Amino acid sequence: MDARHLGSLLLLPLRVAFFTLRACVNLLLLRRARRDLRGDVVLITGGGRGIGRHLAREFARRGARKVILWGRTERCLKETCEEISLMGTECHYFVCDVGNREEVYQQAKALREKVGDVTILVNNAAVVHGKSLIDSDDDALLKSQHINTLAHFWTTKAFLPRMLELCNGHVVCINSILALSSIPGTIDYCTSKAASFAFMESLTLGLLDCPGVGCTTVLPFHTNTEMFQGMRVRFPRLFPPLKPELVAQRTVEAVQSNKAFVYLPWTMRVLVILKSLLPQVAFEEIHRFSGSYTCMNTFKGRT
Repeated sequence: MDARHLGSLLLLPLRVAFFTLRACVNLLLLRRARRDLRGDVVLITGGGRGIGRHLAREFARRGARKVILWGRTERCLKETCEEISLMGTECHYFVCDVGNREEVYQQAKALREKVGDVTILVNNAAVVHGKSLIDSDDDALLKSQHINTLAHFWTTKAFLPRMLELCNGHVVCINSILALSSIPGTIDYCTSKAASFAFMESLTLGLLDCPGVGCTTVLPFHTNTEMFQGMRVRFPRLFPPLKPELVAQRTVEAVQSNKAFVYLPWTMRVLVILKSLLPQVAFEEIHRFSGSYTCMNTFKGRT
């Protein structure tokens, strides 16, 4: 080992200590300088029900100027929109299939003309097929990839350029811990979430030098919504499903503090570390833990 490498090795503990201290200081500063939502126009895809509805409530409760809802089911969108309006926040909804590129661009144009510039984009819409690869219909598999992954490309391309012009914006992805630790029986969902995680990781890195524009990726464990009614885990009392209102609360807090990644619950970080250090052990434990995935209705989700 030459002197240069030896010097780098000796300096490693000091560098680790320095970056840890800097991260702590930045965390304290972020908690003090929280984003004021009173000037923000928030667009939530899949905003008519589930986590999307709770996100709309949370943004409205914290003072967002306007909340916009996108989804495929007008009845749900209308109900949520009326609820948010009763809270005193201006709310609009547009029927939009985010898996359809042309529809996204068309509705984005209509939104800008009617409401104005979006400053917070929340990519929340998702579906799960809930069948094995062999039993899955090809069109159903394509549908989940279009909504869970490609939609992020279309919505971000539609709204990010204006955010960069304004030096004011935030892109949010409601992802899943399954993006990092897949389970059997949801191959379409796990694949699409892993892809959207890579999308957000790349986007977050690309925006580090762009003042006023940030990203947040939320990675929740099993959430108690109709999307995962058939899911069973090995230790339900030890790892109960998350409440959608908690996911919404933590998401908005992360946006306000410009936090890049959120694991819910925080113990999911242990699983990620285990996969990195002992991948074979992690696979075996995930298999034991995940239990079975019972049949669900096709295309349940927050769309």
